[in-house]
Amino acid sequence: MTSVREATRVEQLYREQVVPALTREFGYENPMQVPKLEKIVLNIGLGEARENARALDTAPADLATITGQKAVITRAKKSIANFRLREGMPIGAMVTLRGQRMYEFFDRLVNAALPRIRDFRGCSTKAFDGRGNYSLGVREQLIFPEIDYDKVDRIRGMQINICTTAPTDEEGKRLLELLGMPFARS
Repeated sequence: MTSVREATRVEQLYREQVVPALTREFGYENPMQVPKLEKIVLNIGLGEARENARALDTAPADLATITGQKAVITRAKKSIANFRLREGMPIGAMVTLRGQRMYEFFDRLVNAALPRIRDFRGCSTKAFDGRGNYSLGVREQLIFPEIDYDKVDRIRGMQINICTTAPTDEEGKRLLELLGMPFARS
């Protein structure tokens, strides 16, 4: 017996409002041309993992708490003597979200986490990569309500990459705006 899952709030918003708006704005002839969210990748760099082995436990646990999905430890591909780095050493943790978890995370990011940033004036519009994908750096994991302040051993920043199917930055920006991303006024 297969279960039918319920669409998240962001998925419904996308289908009911964003697709028609983007189709009108950019003149798409086929509904498959309309840009959509493809994946969201969260990454924490763990440079301190050489000295503090406990960081390899806590950072992935924080990512798992935030996303609801197990984090993968990333390892160095090359040895770099200046950084005292050997090939195969753990240097970070990452999670790739797709489907329903991606939409749920995007909803929590936009509506719960970003407003909790001190002196938040909106996200920069200059962080697009030229192909419609957006990168966002967060200074501390404490902005996510799932993280318990008392259990945090060290404040760590993270990189959040939002990958879309948009061919241009203009289309990607408009997609994220319609989904509720708070961009700064320029």
